[in-house]
Amino acid sequence: MRAFIFPGQGSQSVGMGKALAAASPAARAVFQEVDDALGQHLFRLMTEGPAEELELTENAQPAIMANAIATLRVLEQEGGVRLADKADYVAGHSLGEYTALCAAGAIDLTTTARLLKHRGLAMQAAVPVGIGAMAVLLGADLAKARAIAEAAAEGETCTVANDNDPSQVVLSGHRGAIERAVAIAKDMGAKRAMLLQVSAPFHCPLMQPAADAMEKALAEARVDAPLVPLFANVTAAAVADADTIRRLLVEQVTGMVRWRESVLAMHAAGVDQFVEFGGKVLTPMVKRIAPDAAGTSIVTMDDVEALVKVL
Repeated sequence: MRAFIFPGQGSQSVGMGKALAAASPAARAVFQEVDDALGQHLFRLMTEGPAEELELTENAQPAIMANAIATLRVLEQEGGVRLADKADYVAGHSLGEYTALCAAGAIDLTTTARLLKHRGLAMQAAVPVGIGAMAVLLGADLAKARAIAEAAAEGETCTVANDNDPSQVVLSGHRGAIERAVAIAKDMGAKRAMLLQVSAPFHCPLMQPAADAMEKALAEARVDAPLVPLFANVTAAAVADADTIRRLLVEQVTGMVRWRESVLAMHAAGVDQFVEFGGKVLTPMVKRIAPDAAGTSIVTMDDVEALVKVL
């Protein structure tokens, strides 16, 4: 069995999508549709920069989605491969969940781009710059990370944002609490702890204003049942009901991304092949979570052509 998976924020880089667009009309069409949906030259920003503008949450989120969908569309339209025929499940990391739903036909591309632009703006607006922070703990599992977060909180918000794999967990919350967590992490058993260069504390209760904004936006957006079930971030379980998906996307804004559990659950359901579109971030995590599963990253035309031969 096979899952198509889609990366989250942090996988953006200047130059993304450029070679793919040069080689494929299908990719160019995706980037043009996203530009039209947003009324901005996002593809030019993706290919030319500047990097600091691309890294803004409101730009990075639709850009990462567009790049991944472009890669998938090349596979589908030029490789003659249908997702519904070759994937048993889809999943995505944080914003990648929207990409996964777009890939599986639950949300159209224009709507996905606009939702992610709105999501990025809402997440940035939820917490003033400098108030929140995030940190990655390396060599710490979920239990250890939760203990560090609890010890560092001291009345402030400090929670697990992403349970990425058995050796990488991300904390999110008030800056003071996150800085305390970094300071005590090694003494509490983590190998290393580092502050992340992010503009807001994602996936923690401080994001509630953004969750409220997304609840309103999603209520007005068309969401259909996906062609194949989605393994949702906040439940690490398969879902195919459109109304449930809407609710989980709202909960995801403040909730923990249960990526490790999601991969384990997909593996337990029979998935032994994970194909990541538009990035090389999730595949190494998959290998650390389920070492006997196969993981492939699809970024270039060569990657697409190689995948067509084995599907």
